[in-house]
Amino acid sequence: MATYEDFQKLDIRVGKIIEVRKFPEARKPSYKLKIDLGDKVGIKKSVAQLPQNYTVSDLEGKMVLCVVNFPPRQIGPAISEVLTLGVPDSKNECILIIPDTYVPLGGRLY
Repeated sequence: MATYEDFQKLDIRVGKIIEVRKFPEARKPSYKLKIDLGDKVGIKKSVAQLPQNYTVSDLEGKMVLCVVNFPPRQIGPAISEVLTLGVPDSKNECILIIPDTYVPLGGRLY
């Protein structure tokens, strides 16, 4: 069973998607994202399987939650520096976890 101390090891922060690009080289439909995570973390790249539920214009400017302290991961020819968090819909496709109101960029989940 996970402990509260285990949870505290995850650094989950709020960011704003500032750039979205299609990623046709990926095995599964995906986008390459640039996410502004505030002054402390900066702008990071993420690869996310989102085209089934989101268009490029849906995502631009959207607030999201990201795990920022996982090691970078190679996804095809791209590097994903942060994990953008979501939950599965009824078709097992990603729905983003988003704040329901504006919060400062870089705010840490607790």
